[in-house]
Amino acid sequence: WGLATADTFSGLRTLLLPANRRARLAPRGRRRRAAPHGILTGLDAAGRWTLTHGPAIQFNDARGLEPETLEHIAETLLLRYGVVFRTLLERETALPPWRELLYVFRRLEARGEIRGGRFVAGMSGEQFALPDAVGSLREVRKQKPDGELISVSAADPLNLVGIVLPGERLAALSGNRILYRDGKPVACYAAGEVRFLEAVAPETEWALRNQLLRTTNPAAYVGRGSDSA
Repeated sequence: WGLATADTFSGLRTLLLPANRRARLAPRGRRRRAAPHGILTGLDAAGRWTLTHGPAIQFNDARGLEPETLEHIAETLLLRYGVVFRTLLERETALPPWRELLYVFRRLEARGEIRGGRFVAGMSGEQFALPDAVGSLREVRKQKPDGELISVSAADPLNLVGIVLPGERLAALSGNRILYRDGKPVACYAAGEVRFLEAVAPETEWALRNQLLRTTNPAAYVGRGSDSA
């Protein structure tokens, strides 16, 4: 449930053992016994257990997550992406099963709070969107490409290469980066190398590479008249 964590796996291994095996491996006196693989078992060798910090997650023993928690997760995903469907969430971790979220999205649609339909072509299954997102998608379709470049970290939720967008998946590491041109991935940076995802004219390679690797200069945000550098 994510409510507690330990600094070793020993305690978890012991809890997974049948009761009779735990009894045989229990320490006698001050001596500790080891499992056949050489790792100490027994809760006395389990290390430290601590409560997980952060907002408490509400659980129900019979059904898992409480409805209020599920609805909060569904609304958060809608705010993050605008449009939500099963394939889009492949990179998301620690989410409830899609079938549970699906019931929540259907309920929100029935209440008139979100829209259901086909918003992203080529994706199977049900899709749900915020009303504002539907309007934004229509406006984007009317816009002509202007060559706008956006570089984002591969750890950003916008790293959808190989999921919704074409190309091979890029590991969601903060050091990796993706460059989008008019919303389409054109280059990525990983393992210290720049790789172009489509044919690029030689005269534009340098500009794209520079935009992909460009970092933000904190000094650019210092107010005028400040002595900071």
